[in-house]
Amino acid sequence: MIARAERMHREFFRPAGAMASQPAWQPPVDILETDHEVLVLVALPGVDAEQAEAVIEDDGHLVIGGTRILPPALRTATIHRLELPQGRFLRRLPLPPGRYSDVRRATVDGCLVITLQKAS
Repeated sequence: MIARAERMHREFFRPAGAMASQPAWQPPVDILETDHEVLVLVALPGVDAEQAEAVIEDDGHLVIGGTRILPPALRTATIHRLELPQGRFLRRLPLPPGRYSDVRRATVDGCLVITLQKAS
């Protein structure tokens, strides 16, 4: 259990790598598929869905990007512990094969939920 928690922590803080022109961190992601849609859940507590970008590239990858910042009210607070990453995030994910007709974003329980409607 401890090893799994440490692995998840390392994944959460993995830098975005060569695909980023600026330093960025990669949030953890779950991808689920139903008969009618693909759901992408991205762990981004405190990030408004309108502040995150989600784009499907021609090569079939979903690119999610944005910035996570401290709320203004907390900028002058005394910090005792700060574990959630701040700053620019970027994640590039291969999607299941297919065509998608609609991309929707919402924030649910601290996750950015991207819904990709499958094209008929």
